[in-house]
Parts: sequence; C-alpha cells; structure tokens
Amino acid sequence: MKSYFIKLYLIFFFLCLNIFLNICHKYNSEYIYKIIKKRNNNRLIINFVISPKYGYINSSKDYWEKRYSYGGNSGKGSYNNLALFKASIINNFVSKNNINSVIEWGSGDCNQLSLAKYKKYIGYDVSKTAIKICQKKFFKDRTKAFIHMNNNFINDKKADLSISLDVIYHLVEDNVFNLYMKNLFNSSKKYVCIYSSNVDKKWARHVRHRKFTDWINKFISNEWKLKEYIPNKYPFDIKNQEYTSFSDFYFYEKIESKFRFFNMCSFF
Repeated sequence: MKSYFIKLYLIFFFLCLNIFLNICHKYNSEYIYKIIKKRNNNRLIINFVISPKYGYINSSKDYWEKRYSYGGNSGKGSYNNLALFKASIINNFVSKNNINSVIEWGSGDCNQLSLAKYKKYIGYDVSKTAIKICQKKFFKDRTKAFIHMNNNFINDKKADLSISLDVIYHLVEDNVFNLYMKNLFNSSKKYVCIYSSNVDKKWARHVRHRKFTDWINKFISNEWKLKEYIPNKYPFDIKNQEYTSFSDFYFYEKIESKFRFFNMCSFF
C-alpha cells in the first residue's frame, strides 16, 4: 500500500512539474528529467521524460514533432558548411550514376533539400509539422512530394536512390530502427545513401549512435554491397560541435540477382 501511494505522489509531482516547465518553455535550456520505476514481478515501467522546452516526451517521433512545432529546425547538420558538404557529395553521386528519382527517409525542414539537384523526389517524415513546412516551401514544385509517416509505416514506393541523412542515430527505439532500415532499403531499386555515425554508443536523450552496418551484414548482406565510403570533411570536434559532425557517407549498391545466386551457391 505504501509503494502505491509513493507512485501516486511521484505521478502527481511530475505532472505538476510538467505544467510548470511548459509554462517556462521559452527558456533555451533543454534539461531532461527521467524517472524510471521498474517492478520485477510484472515488469511495470513508469517513464517520465520532461523538457523545459518541449514538455513531456514519450518517443523519438514525439520529440521531433514538438521540436518543429516549437519553431526548431532539423539541426546543425542541415545548415552552413555541413549542408554544403552533404549536398556536394550527394549531387555528384546523383549525376555520376544517372539517378532519376530519390526517396528520403527523414526529410526534416527541407533546408538540405533546397541544395539538392533531384529530378523527382519523395520525402517522408514522422513530424506532421515538418511535412507542412516542406509542402509550403515547395508548393510550386511538382517534382517533389512530402508524406507523413507513423512508426508502423510501410512504404510501397521505389526510387533509384533512397537516402538517410543524420537520421539513424536519432532512432532511439529498437523497433523503430528495425522498421526504418527495412523501409530504407526496400524503397530503393539501385542505391542507398546513408549519412550517419556507425558505432554503438548512447549520447543524449534523442541520440543513440548505432553500428548500422551490423544490421546490414546480418539481414541483407546477400542483397546489398558497399559501393563507396566517404569520410566527413568536417569530422566531429567536441570544441566545435556547431560546424563538425560524427557522420560519414556510406553508399550501397543492390546486388544483381544473378550475382546474388552465385554468392548463395558459394555457401554450399
């Protein structure tokens, strides 16, 4: 009985704190308060994640929706020198490999897209606010479409190239990460571009670095091969985080069916 009242007290306390922090959301501070209560007999988990800027956050999807709705953007990686670096690499790959269509998983606020040279483009994002921003920004451009997706979204469209830019390490939930990787590769007819970190490491409440190449090697190594790796021109510097990044480029190419057959035969 005592533990029951303690739980009620904690819930009431953090609800009151949440209201207070929402009132004070104008402050730039984004401190996170987490209380996780685990009870072994029925695996009950109570998880509060409260931010002075964004209020209660219950998932990575919720984080990005609130970030954009509060006037935030896609982050430093989509602006300034990093955005120009990414655009130069991708535009060169698109031109060199005669790419006619592109699908992006995590289009964000589309500032990065404004530097791109794509003939046809579809952008997916979990934030409805971000989708509206992109639709407004490119409403006269009929070569571009923007579609909102939820965490259980299954894609039925394909393009010559599917891209993931600074997204994978923001997928803090395992089930969301797994579905995302499936959609990323299933939506491509020829190539996949990943711009991300590639190491397992917890970093922040909305950042979880993943060694995504382990997933590729485990599940689709007989279908896709690494075509090109390009290290970042501005590698991460903790003293200059605004203009550096821990992401590198990984370009994958689909293995033709006849070669895939020979690779499978090599195991017998």
